[in-house]
Amino acid sequence: MTDSPLERLARTAYEAHRGVNPGSLPAWEEATGREQQAWKAAVSAVAAQTGTTISEESHTRPLVIQTGNERQSFDAEFTAGRQGKLVIDDEFASGHHARFRSVRGLWYVEDLGSTNGTSLNGLRIHAGQRLKKGDKIKIGHVVMIVVSA
Repeated sequence: MTDSPLERLARTAYEAHRGVNPGSLPAWEEATGREQQAWKAAVSAVAAQTGTTISEESHTRPLVIQTGNERQSFDAEFTAGRQGKLVIDDEFASGHHARFRSVRGLWYVEDLGSTNGTSLNGLRIHAGQRLKKGDKIKIGHVVMIVVSA
């Protein structure tokens, strides 16, 4: 089941807030249903004040990532890690280490509070970062290259 545009926007806002308050909030998936509903209501209220709608779907190009000699293409949000949809076979990777998602047709990567962190082009990330062709993402000792985003 795919998330609604409202849910994706609420999750993005929540994770951005969580990113500037490290350690004080659980991941979106661990937040209570009541907390998630509150974030959805807040995002909906802000959208209503700006006169925008949230129901419009944006067309997202697939994200193509190369790891070693292997290329993988993704059309929807996914996680990378030892147990993610993009499997990272590295003892320094968490089970669900990083999330990749599309927002308004642009791809982003965010660390999911992993112990060893996620790097983008050699810099450790602390909030969602936009991806572009040629970016290098490092999880544990594994380096992935964005072929297209």
